[in-house]
Amino acid sequence: MNTKASQGATSAAAEFDYIVIGAGSAGCAVAGRLAEDSNATVALLEAGPHDHHFSIWAPVGLAAVVPKAGPRNYAYYTEPQPGLNGRRSYQPRGRGLGGSSSINGMVYIRGHRRDYDDWAALGCRGWGFDDVLPYFRRSERNPRLAGQAHPLHGNDGPLHVSDLRSPNPFAQRFVQAAIQAGLPPNDDFNGHSQEGVGLFQVTQYNGERWNAARAYLHGGNAADTALNGGRHGLAVLTDTQALRILFEGKRAIGVEVVRGGTVQVLRARREIVVSGGAFNSPQLLLASGIGPAAQLRGFGIGMVHDLPGVGENLQDHLDIIVNKQLQTPELFGKTARGMLRLAREVMRYRRTRTGMVSSNVAEAGAFLRTRPELEIPDVQLHFAVALLGNRNLGNLGHGYSCHACVLRPKSRGHVRLRSADMRETPLIDPRFLSAEEDMAGMVEGVRAIRRIFAQPALAQHGGREVLTDAFGHDSSNEAAIRDFVRDHADTVYHPVGTCKMGVDEMAVVDPELRVRGVEGLRVADASIMPTLIGGNTNAPAIMIGEKAADLIKASLR
Repeated sequence: MNTKASQGATSAAAEFDYIVIGAGSAGCAVAGRLAEDSNATVALLEAGPHDHHFSIWAPVGLAAVVPKAGPRNYAYYTEPQPGLNGRRSYQPRGRGLGGSSSINGMVYIRGHRRDYDDWAALGCRGWGFDDVLPYFRRSERNPRLAGQAHPLHGNDGPLHVSDLRSPNPFAQRFVQAAIQAGLPPNDDFNGHSQEGVGLFQVTQYNGERWNAARAYLHGGNAADTALNGGRHGLAVLTDTQALRILFEGKRAIGVEVVRGGTVQVLRARREIVVSGGAFNSPQLLLASGIGPAAQLRGFGIGMVHDLPGVGENLQDHLDIIVNKQLQTPELFGKTARGMLRLAREVMRYRRTRTGMVSSNVAEAGAFLRTRPELEIPDVQLHFAVALLGNRNLGNLGHGYSCHACVLRPKSRGHVRLRSADMRETPLIDPRFLSAEEDMAGMVEGVRAIRRIFAQPALAQHGGREVLTDAFGHDSSNEAAIRDFVRDHADTVYHPVGTCKMGVDEMAVVDPELRVRGVEGLRVADASIMPTLIGGNTNAPAIMIGEKAADLIKASLR
């Protein structure tokens, strides 16, 4: 990857019109769109490295990056969770260009239209579904449309959204089994109805991961690895850790960073945008003197503005997995046969960009209502063509898994400082299952998975359930299922809400994404969500970045 221009940017100019902190899903979008103005200069700061690596661009490479800490994964852990029998929840977060869009499952889901209408009803004017739909459409390039206009989808945006090139036979069997269990088929979860079962569309192009960096920073095709995509006013500064935002009075005027072991100051003539995600955005605000006064005093941080909501309102999708062991090399597994097949699949991928290496692992899914009186789905399923879980199941060989998460959890947690130094990990406490309603939904999710696994399309292939086999074939033992959830549930990686947008006293940003009580500072990422949307969060984070860029541009008029 050619990074020479971006690496030398600070020596040429330490002042920019805009500084965007964090090159994740939203940060790449907002920086890329701001830099379309040829008269504007934009610095995009990223603590991690570039994304030009096989483990990032080959979809199945997530299996190597997600499970452990490394240069491209913060690999956070939460505080011990009473609702999970005292276990710490593992929280992988992308580090490097593309952020979590570089290590996620690539599932393209927007959420339900009602999620956004609820935001508007909470006072977030301009964030109803009809308001945000143009930004989803503007970002999307969906080959299903083949040049056609579509009221809900886009076909010329920078973010490639594709069907899987080589769906696994077991993903297709899962779809058939769910239909046999009574779910309607759905080939577009972002269409007119979310409910049903189908194969996911993924953020891929030509069998390669299409992260936010490829969409908004690199050139416009998969072969082009140069940064900036022709945006000459954009300086992308990797391996650059933001330490704190600098203020003159109440106005944000710069960022203190450490780069190459040297502390530097970058100045912003117009605005600074924080896009560090649900954990690092509140951490940076707090380290910079914006947050609850008592917490800032406890770390000796000079207060810029007392803002009690910073770090509060943390929400996440808690996830429970039901596994089934089945020894076939059609499924991923650490066996001699499985490794031999995977070696052949790597060669196939290099030749044709198809096969198992192009899999996002979580290939199929469903949205369902656990009670008939509900108007919209309340549980999401992800079907994975491997044995997954928070225990080491790799020694069991081959199998498949199905995740269930409650889409709109009631539990609320927080993010707080562990240290005033941004290089230290923040204190993360989601307070999983602190709301009783969430457990009820998890129980119904387990039951729904077991109903699907019992259908002929899957059951005829045999295998045995792992961990849940103690229940027998009867899912009526609710106490046993609750124990299973507390012993095995963990996040499905969708934290949001810690810099909440709104108009109440706990809001951190207003509906223009401006940090309340100061000037020249906004937040644009999933942390601004007042409530968690019903689905995966990558596409909504990119939408937030797109909309943020327009809000910033409009403020200049």
